Amino acid sequence: MSAEPVQEFFSIGEVCTLTDLKPHVLRYWESQFRFLNPAKNRSGNRVYQRKEIELIMLVKHLLYSEKYTIDGARQKIDEYRRGGELRPAARAALDVEVAEALEGEIGEILGILDGTRSPAA
Repeated sequence: MSAEPVQEFFSIGEVCTLTDLKPHVLRYWESQFRFLNPAKNRSGNRVYQRKEIELIMLVKHLLYSEKYTIDGARQKIDEYRRGGELRPAARAALDVEVAEALEGEIGEILGILDGTRSPAA
């Protein structure tokens, strides 16, 4: 029994699906957060690594859930970096975002099961 290979690089479309963000939002954030600097492949398309996706989720969490401004989020991330806490903070933000997404999906399923919502087409 062999393990599935772990995907190392993701296209902007895959990152948009994973993070529930639009491509223009990711491109804007890249202009605002210097650490969001995905490599480009031979075709010139952005390719993101897992660590960049974690950082994107941290930015999303700070902006959307914690209600930081762009400048405030940048400062908070610099604080995490200086304190050696960037990776744990990014992972924790990812966990929170995943938990909230799952909670929403479970709510939709329960609504369908109790008849208060109709399934999406």
